[in-house]
Amino acid sequence: MIFFPAIDLKDGQCVRLFQGDMDQVTVFGDDPAGQAKGFADAGAKWLHVVDLNGAFSGRPVNEDAVSGILDRIDIPVQLGGGIRDMQTIDFWLDRGVRRVILGTVAVRDPDLVKQACKRHPDRVVVGIDARDGMVAVEGWTELSEITGLELAKEFEDCGVAAIIYTDIARDGAMDGPNIEATVGLANAVSVPVIASGGVSSLEDLEALKATGTGLLEGVISGRALYDGRIDLAAAVELLN
Repeated sequence: MIFFPAIDLKDGQCVRLFQGDMDQVTVFGDDPAGQAKGFADAGAKWLHVVDLNGAFSGRPVNEDAVSGILDRIDIPVQLGGGIRDMQTIDFWLDRGVRRVILGTVAVRDPDLVKQACKRHPDRVVVGIDARDGMVAVEGWTELSEITGLELAKEFEDCGVAAIIYTDIARDGAMDGPNIEATVGLANAVSVPVIASGGVSSLEDLEALKATGTGLLEGVISGRALYDGRIDLAAAVELLN
């Protein structure tokens, strides 16, 4: 399993939100590229980056910060937030992002996701952000009428590289991941699933590993790294 340290970008800074609320933000630094380099130096094999402004506005906003990260590190980066058309998908993949994460557009325009998978095999990830089982869109501000499982099934046979499943109620709350829902989804689909939301300790990682080995591709964590609750090198070693 892969441990994905997360960098969430708002106004060019490294931040974390509480349950996706832009009004409940904690700033952890103003040097995203330096933070990314620190994660890479500590042993991270991948980096998970989200343009929060982009997720809310529907277009990339933190391009300079993302470009700075790509120029600074050699490990692969997966990027989400505001990527909602083929032009933006092409731009970031050509720029050096290894995988793009498509969330809102997966609900609004599933055909675009399928086209992107054909055009860029193994480089498209679907982000499923769920609140009480229902998929949230537009930076988590709106609830759709589709369940996480229904959305995952929509893309099961089109070549999606992975699905990131986030329980919004757990995100940034440091209450532990929703293992039951995450592993349940992984059991129901053939696409690799990445757990996200609420991972706040090595014990959480141990529980995900014990239950999800062979099912989960990896685990994303952000706030716990900044708070010092999880040591990145220890997390990478544990999941390896």
